[in-house]
Amino acid sequence: MKRHAAAGLTLAAAVAVAAPALAADLPQPVEPIPYADPVPAERFDWSGFYFGGHLGWNWTDSETRNAVTGKFNTNDSGIAGGVHAGYNFMMTPNLLLGAEADFSLSDINKRKTVAGVNYRTSSDWNGTVRARAGWAFDRFLVFGTGGLAIADLDVAANGVKDSATRVGWTAGAGIEGAVTQNVTARLEYQYQDYGSETFALGGQSYKTDLSNNQVRFGLSYQF
Repeated sequence: MKRHAAAGLTLAAAVAVAAPALAADLPQPVEPIPYADPVPAERFDWSGFYFGGHLGWNWTDSETRNAVTGKFNTNDSGIAGGVHAGYNFMMTPNLLLGAEADFSLSDINKRKTVAGVNYRTSSDWNGTVRARAGWAFDRFLVFGTGGLAIADLDVAANGVKDSATRVGWTAGAGIEGAVTQNVTARLEYQYQDYGSETFALGGQSYKTDLSNNQVRFGLSYQF
């Protein structure tokens, strides 16, 4: 009996010693690797001052009324280019409000002969001061704009010349995208209405209305 008890104790001790080794040989559970959230891309900040240049195409419509000639149009189109500057303020992460001014040079010069009267209209420059409001989709912006417009208007009839600086209004819209963290590119349209001006040329009164349509591409550097 004692021999059986000793044998049992010996077997139990052997199992106790071998158990850790056997457990070490068994496949061990793999610790899960903590999931790392991707670092979000830096959101583009539209706020602040910016300065840039633009180049595009200008369509001018000049409508003139005179007692001898009646009503006629002298329309012309050509390249227009210049500079712009402004400031943006983000009211919310998406809503942008801002102000912008621009100055453009153009080469608008049109002649027309009506009822024996040789009439010429030309405009060499125009500028605007506008408010901007837009909605930003991170690196893209859709905006509308409107404000004051100013331009020169030169006229001539049968060798007599006169000129005026006209102040009117402008409205337009565009899209803009961030090329880098400081450079943006835009495509925009503006309509500019300068109202009418009456010119006395050679004893005749000529009332001329001036308006522009502009489509232009621009690049801006944001500080």
